[in-house]
Amino acid sequence: MKLTDDRKVVRYIRVSTPEQNTARQKGTDNKIEFIDMCSGSIPFRDRPQAENIIRNAGDIKEVHVHSIDRLGRNTLDILNTIQLLTKHQINVVSQKEGLSTLLEDGTENPTAKMLVGILGTLAEFELTRIKERQAEGIAKAKARGVYKISRTKRVIETAQMFLAKPKNAKCLRELKNGNSLRRSGAISGISLATAQKVKREAKIIEDAMKIKDQEIQDARKRIDTFN
Repeated sequence: MKLTDDRKVVRYIRVSTPEQNTARQKGTDNKIEFIDMCSGSIPFRDRPQAENIIRNAGDIKEVHVHSIDRLGRNTLDILNTIQLLTKHQINVVSQKEGLSTLLEDGTENPTAKMLVGILGTLAEFELTRIKERQAEGIAKAKARGVYKISRTKRVIETAQMFLAKPKNAKCLRELKNGNSLRRSGAISGISLATAQKVKREAKIIEDAMKIKDQEIQDARKRIDTFN
């Protein structure tokens, strides 16, 4: 698909951890790449490189992704992302599903919207089935007396995941509005200790973002070289 303007085509890649290989999501072309390393539960607009795409929306006509699930973990998240990009007249091209969200005249593709909804629903259904099978397996193991919980295995929660929790996100907004730790925690329904952790984790991300500033500037320069 080609649009009759000179805006740029970019590729968006998201992985959950630095250990994940991004090669599977890369193409053989030389599209400008925006890579986020974060949980898929974080809204698209709140991801650093995704935010960079929105910031440069006037220079971008298409965002290519390997699969539609890079834009969200459920139907609502995916549709919200597509609506956000459509608002900026940015076409989303999902290579795995063969979808283009905009038609040649720049209007929303109704077929793609329907397929995205179906794909998202199927993905949610499969995730539910996986959880059900996992729960069944645990129940059977417990019945046989062979199920053990390892005390050494812990779920690693990133700063982004921690701050994305509704109460923690509300606390962070209150802190940014100038409220004290104690008041922010009380308004948000969390303890003072958790509010202190919110402030600490937010500072870590802020410091990391300062380091990322140069990367964002470099991405902007890469776009400008095509103008």
